[in-house]
Amino acid sequence: MSVFDDPGHFGRLWADTYDLPGGLPDPALAVEFLADLGGGGRVLELAIGTGRVALPLAARGVTVEGVEASPEMVAKLRAKPGGEDLPVAIGDMADVPVTGPYGVVYLVFNTLFNLVREQRQADCFRNVARVLAPGGAFVIETYVPDPAGIDRDEQVQMREVTEDSATIRLHRYDRAAQTFVRQTVTFDAGGVHLHPFAMRYMWPEQIDEMAGQAGFHLAERYADWDRTRFGPDSTSHISVYRLG
Repeated sequence: MSVFDDPGHFGRLWADTYDLPGGLPDPALAVEFLADLGGGGRVLELAIGTGRVALPLAARGVTVEGVEASPEMVAKLRAKPGGEDLPVAIGDMADVPVTGPYGVVYLVFNTLFNLVREQRQADCFRNVARVLAPGGAFVIETYVPDPAGIDRDEQVQMREVTEDSATIRLHRYDRAAQTFVRQTVTFDAGGVHLHPFAMRYMWPEQIDEMAGQAGFHLAERYADWDRTRFGPDSTSHISVYRLG
C-alpha cells in the first residue's frame, strides 16, 4: 500500500507550513462565487483543510460544513477565528462521510487530483451525488494539464539554496496512468528531509465523463472564479455540475 492511499498523509506532512505567506491564492473571488451559488442552503467543502475558503464563506453568513482527513489540518482551522464553529467530519473526502442534503458541495485548488486512484475519484463523484440536494451544485476547481510539462519521465528543479540548507524537487510521471510523484528533498545540518506528494490529473473532458457516470451534467464552466470565459488556452477551470 502506497503512502498516497492514506487520505491523512498530505495534512500530516504539510499542515505546519500550509498557511505560510505566498503559498495559497487569495480566496476572495472563490468565496464570492460560492456565496452567490449557495442560495441560502447548507454548503459542504471537501478537504476543508485549514479553512482558507470555508472561514470567509461562513463569515458571509453561509452555513458551511466540511470533510477533512487530517486532524492536523483541522487543528489549524480550529485555532482561527470562527474555526471552532464549523462542523467538520474527519474522514476520506472520496467517501463523503456525511448525510446531507447540501445545496452546494465544492472541491477547490486541484484537490480532486489528490485522489491518486481513478476509482477513488469516481467514488467521490458518486458519493457527492448521494448527499446533494435536488437542484444542488457540485463545484470543482482544477488546473488544465499542460502536455509540455509532462513530456519527460523525470524532472528536477532547484528550489532553494542557503548557507544552511539546500532543497531540490523531483518529479516522476506515469503518463499512461496520468499520475506523478513529486519529492521535495531538503538537506541541512539535521539530515535529509523528504516531503512526498502525488496527483492523478485529468483533462476537463475526462472529468465531465466521470461526472456523467455519477449522474451529473456540466452546467457551467469558467476559466477562473471571476467567470472569465473558458477557452482552449485556459490553464484552469471552475466547473459547476448538477444532477440529471
